[in-house]
Amino acid sequence: MVVLAVTWMARPGHEDEVAGIFGKLQAASRQEPGCLMYIVHRHRTDATRFFIYEQYRDEAALQAHRESPHFQQYAIAALQDIGERKEGELYSPLAGE
Repeated sequence: MVVLAVTWMARPGHEDEVAGIFGKLQAASRQEPGCLMYIVHRHRTDATRFFIYEQYRDEAALQAHRESPHFQQYAIAALQDIGERKEGELYSPLAGE
């Protein structure tokens, strides 16, 4: 299993637009056969900050996600001018791999 934890920041004034795009990306990503979990969170006191927690079966599934049409449409094209990826970290579980 591969876990990806990502922090995104919406540009001021685009917070709800970013949330809407992430909602579409979340729904589409959950349909991928190799996606085990995809949850978008919004910070409780900073509406510009988003945290995405993703789990994939393996590296190939993560790569398929990154190459998917919905990822290209939403994460690359739609969010490019209204948000910024601040950090993305890959993890592996300690047990049960």
